[in-house]
Amino acid sequence: MKKIIIFISLVFFSCNSEVKSENPILDFQKNLVENGVTGSNTAMVYKDGKIIYNEIVNSGAVGDADITENTIFAIHSMSKTVTTVAMMILLDREMFDLNDQLSKYLPEFKNMNCKGPDGVYPCENKIKVIDLLTHRSGFTYYAKNGANWLASTHTDLYPDFINTSRFNNLDDFSKAVANQALDFEPGSMYAYGLNQALLGRLIEVISNQSFYEFLKENIFDQLGMNDTKFHLTVEERTRFQPLRVNIKSKSAFNQTDYNLDGYTAALDGYSYDEKNKAHFGGEGLVSTMSDFSKFCEMLVNNGLYNNQQIISKKSIKIMTDKYTNGYPDPNEPNAFPDYEGNYMGFTFVVSENPEIDGSGAGKGTYGWSGYHNTHFWIDPQNKTYGLFMSRAIEFDFSIKKKFKQAVYLN
Repeated sequence: MKKIIIFISLVFFSCNSEVKSENPILDFQKNLVENGVTGSNTAMVYKDGKIIYNEIVNSGAVGDADITENTIFAIHSMSKTVTTVAMMILLDREMFDLNDQLSKYLPEFKNMNCKGPDGVYPCENKIKVIDLLTHRSGFTYYAKNGANWLASTHTDLYPDFINTSRFNNLDDFSKAVANQALDFEPGSMYAYGLNQALLGRLIEVISNQSFYEFLKENIFDQLGMNDTKFHLTVEERTRFQPLRVNIKSKSAFNQTDYNLDGYTAALDGYSYDEKNKAHFGGEGLVSTMSDFSKFCEMLVNNGLYNNQQIISKKSIKIMTDKYTNGYPDPNEPNAFPDYEGNYMGFTFVVSENPEIDGSGAGKGTYGWSGYHNTHFWIDPQNKTYGLFMSRAIEFDFSIKKKFKQAVYLN
């Protein structure tokens, strides 16, 4: 792979004259490998229309694989950002209204139940489309016992419902989820969950296309994202990065006594079978560094790519506006404490107070991450994006922040 390391970042990004490292981003990548946080990983930084950093660090460990320009990664929750853009394309075309009731398109959500202190009761509020986009619907991720999966991810390694063994299409998935009582009244608070997977079904109904067909026609083909999809062929399987597993007992995501340490080609979570049409828009996509960098480039350039307007500048503003206060807020008990100084937009976490955030990125920087430690951010103020890909669990919130700090603060 051609490696471009032009450290104009030492001039542009430095906040002080003392250079702490000749190559702070490379040091950051190597530290992740040396400390077992990830296996092989790759990082890219783009500024003012040019890639100014593009580097791979391979672990050389038994069971790991060297990353190349053709390596495919499971991007998990970064899929949500693609689904969000797809919804904004439909919004630009005036094919729905953000305040439409979800049941207008998916009637199974007409009469929902909510959980309360005295048990389950008929919800007073209706789920709106905007509630799914902002994770304020009342749905979360669920373990098999019905508890919040995020609090017990290694009781079930992957959440219930988001399951290509259980479902082979989004219609059946949507109808099954509609039987789940909501954790709270729609619109009343934030809880991260399976909302974008439901939006995939909504897109099918509104567009009269399969979800993947809509994404391919309106995003992937337009950006040349040829390796971004919900399935893997036999050949593509050989390019799929092995999973680095570093699960420690009694950790934030693992309340059990189990420890796992090594590399595996198992534990995918999804079948990635081309015949399966349960295309989960919050979790299910695979992609490459090259492909997803094009998506980032489109966003940092206000929706424009190769003179083609994928989404409007207005839609970017809408999806990065403030819909949920960040941590700490007693009225938002489910806000991520790792994102202090940020608020939540449509899936995206957005920097509101850079001093509290401590990453060095500009105000209004937005981005998201995936369960297997893929991370990106878009910095409109500095016309910069950063993209990091690996395949590793435990998920680590600090990776994106440390990556930013290596770019902006060294």
